[in-house]
Amino acid sequence: MKTIIAACSQNLSGSRASVQTALRTLLAVPWPSQRDVRSALQLLAVLQWVLSFLLLGTVSLLLLIYLLFTSLWLVPVLYLAWIIFDWDTPEKGGRRLPCLRRWTVWKHFRDYFPVKLVKTHDLSPSHNYIIGSHPHGILCVGAFCNFITGSTGFEELFPGIRSFLTTLAGNFRLPVFREYLMSGGLCPVTRRAIGYLLSQKGTGNAVAIVIGGAAESLSCRPGVTTLILKNRKGFVRMALRHGAFLVPSFSFGENDLFRQVVFEEGSWMRSIQRRFQKMMGFAPCLFYGRGLTSSQSRGFLPYSRPITTVVGEPVAVPKVENPSRELVDRYHELYIRALLKLFNENKTKYGLSESDELHIV
Repeated sequence: MKTIIAACSQNLSGSRASVQTALRTLLAVPWPSQRDVRSALQLLAVLQWVLSFLLLGTVSLLLLIYLLFTSLWLVPVLYLAWIIFDWDTPEKGGRRLPCLRRWTVWKHFRDYFPVKLVKTHDLSPSHNYIIGSHPHGILCVGAFCNFITGSTGFEELFPGIRSFLTTLAGNFRLPVFREYLMSGGLCPVTRRAIGYLLSQKGTGNAVAIVIGGAAESLSCRPGVTTLILKNRKGFVRMALRHGAFLVPSFSFGENDLFRQVVFEEGSWMRSIQRRFQKMMGFAPCLFYGRGLTSSQSRGFLPYSRPITTVVGEPVAVPKVENPSRELVDRYHELYIRALLKLFNENKTKYGLSESDELHIV
């Protein structure tokens, strides 16, 4: 009996010693600093955004198709009925949710790069506006962060102005994804949707359009400031029809977020990209960024490079129901001059040199 008791005591002493050793080892491990925690939250905020835009629509569609062949078939059937009933809502201003625009996650998203919004002139709530957003980049980070989220203070900088951002109309045909887009203030880049915002919702509306579109993304790479704008005049015609002032904006640093394999004009890969763009509305780009575990690895997340979006001086536009080609050309030229002025006055402040030029093709 004494031998048994002694053995048990020895085991208990050994167990206590093991636990104490483990505790000492645990306490010796450095706890993550506040900076580490902030960096992790910022990375997760960007990750959820990238995954939402790249996968949410496709995954939701596949899930609903799968559910059709299960006992939960009623769920996709009811949702399909809802989409049919709600089909025109994206073309009529969508469904903005202020609470979503104020999510704390967008502040972490902003701080990852970071993104900054700079105001140069006031925008009067007594007018409507079309904001030209340049450049497109790969995923339009600057435009999304400034005009959709409230993290950079658009509403505080421009009191009385409601911002909207347009994107491909096909995105609003994807289940669940369409609700996500509308809740932030995204609308289809169609005449009907833009016209509704500029004519049916009073004044104080600012519709941001990434004018270069998918074609411009094909030339996106660091150090290149080429915009596809010379023959893009539809936004000017819309502005004239509704008397909406034209406002140029430029996101310095947008093209530095990813590295892209750029195929030369005339190559067979470039032609495939062009054909795909005409059929689907967007161009497939071969690009990469940083990985999830390290900024030195390659992955699909954007690099943390500062983005500064400068909103320029509005160009006053008269309301002309049927503007002539000459009138459209005149205001298109005025817009380009305002954009060039904005770029040249701010380029040295936000990472470019005095010799850098803005090329418009």
